[in-house]
Amino acid sequence: MIDWQSPKIRNGSQLLALFILGAILAGAAELPIGGWIQIPILSLIWWQLKKLNHLPLKNSFTAGIFFGLGYFVLGLWWIYISLHDIGGIHWTLSAIAVFLLATCLAIYFSVASLSIRIFKPTYLSGLLLAASWVLMEYLRGLLFTGFPWMGLAEAQFNGPFAPVAPLLGGLACTFLTVWISWEILQTRKHFFFSAIGILGVVILSQAASLFTFTKPIGEPLSIRLIQGNYEQSLKFNPQAVSEQIIFYAATIQSTPADLIVIPETAFPWPQGRLPSGLLDSLQHFSNVSSSNLLLGVIGEISGSKGLQYSNRALGLSPNSHLYQYDKSHLVPFGEFVPLGFHWFVKTFGVPLNNFARGAQDQPLFAIKKFGQDPIYAATTICYEDVFGGELASRLRNSAEPANLLVNMTNLAWFGASQAPSQQLRLSQLRSLETGLPALRATNTGITAVLGSNGKVLAQLPEFTQGVLSTKIQAYSGKTPYVIWGNTPILSISCLLLILGFIRQKRF
Repeated sequence: MIDWQSPKIRNGSQLLALFILGAILAGAAELPIGGWIQIPILSLIWWQLKKLNHLPLKNSFTAGIFFGLGYFVLGLWWIYISLHDIGGIHWTLSAIAVFLLATCLAIYFSVASLSIRIFKPTYLSGLLLAASWVLMEYLRGLLFTGFPWMGLAEAQFNGPFAPVAPLLGGLACTFLTVWISWEILQTRKHFFFSAIGILGVVILSQAASLFTFTKPIGEPLSIRLIQGNYEQSLKFNPQAVSEQIIFYAATIQSTPADLIVIPETAFPWPQGRLPSGLLDSLQHFSNVSSSNLLLGVIGEISGSKGLQYSNRALGLSPNSHLYQYDKSHLVPFGEFVPLGFHWFVKTFGVPLNNFARGAQDQPLFAIKKFGQDPIYAATTICYEDVFGGELASRLRNSAEPANLLVNMTNLAWFGASQAPSQQLRLSQLRSLETGLPALRATNTGITAVLGSNGKVLAQLPEFTQGVLSTKIQAYSGKTPYVIWGNTPILSISCLLLILGFIRQKRF
């Protein structure tokens, strides 16, 4: 007969519960009000973790790992598609790779949640947990080039703390999410105090939406975003590449607009080896139609290391020199090979390159419209949209005032998964943080136009070939987050932890 009260079985059940709760937390992010739903789920997770406080510290660490595993396995399973379906890696190795990545990311969650165990229970416990979480999320976006995907902040775009993003950024949204979820748990003991605190923080956060820091500038721009919907496997088929280039070139030149954007590597061929006359033809179209073009190409850079390729956005404006933006924050394994991992990349069935890394202080793209001052667009390429602090730094230090965000993306690597909707939320958060409208030109979706508040104004269906033609209003100005970056919320978090350790020693 099974002894269900056995410590091993009981602890195993708790670990399974944490894994399931982590998966539910990740799934909730995909819901229309996911940011609200995640808060009580987090409260349940803290409750489960507190139940393990009587066990050795390593048990609490393991429990945090299980919570993180459930969260990241469900949230990032689509990486399996790029490894197995596109890259040709055996399914077992692909599954192991996703599991190992989820485990590494779960460590950050586990370390952050240890504050429940390390600090003695006080009225500061929720603040200390939130501060620990913010610091670990910041490190997750920094160490080993960073991978902050699937943070709690982007779900808050559909949650109570979104209005805080223009003030203090996504990390501040994360801080409030963790803190309030802890205070919900405390209502069992201190109902009045915790309830007043929760209600007050939510009301103040919502009131922050009354403040605006950017304003419309100039006349609306006509735009065309072209979604080709080409399978990733075709990127390495010369005939298919030729057909893809012909499609984009013809569609660009079919109708003029103030700004026409095609996706990341929509011309999947080195710039110097594109079909003869292609760029000249597009430049001529730009000149005669007064259209500004942003093209996703493979750039070529000659330097001390010889000829290197880059993931490039190439800009053509009427009667102007070529503009280029080379992607600065590269994807590990996809665009550069970390030291010591070349053996791993050799197992792929597709050609990969060590792309050159663009500088972080590259100029903005000037959109020229007759009779008006230029409108400046800050370009990001795919993965760069994840790093809010880096984008804020670019805008803060730019010689030109940014009026518009443009993201060029190709998520065909990840098939029919939640990856496109996840990145859409990241783009929405970036618009909210900066107070600027955004354009998303993608290969398979989600191609969309976002307002300065991050709301979707127009979009194309996924996995369809089409053109999104509309108008967008440019904005000027800087939000407090663009001016200050993550410094305020990181400073607050560090001060809280210092206070926590001082109190710990005294009592």
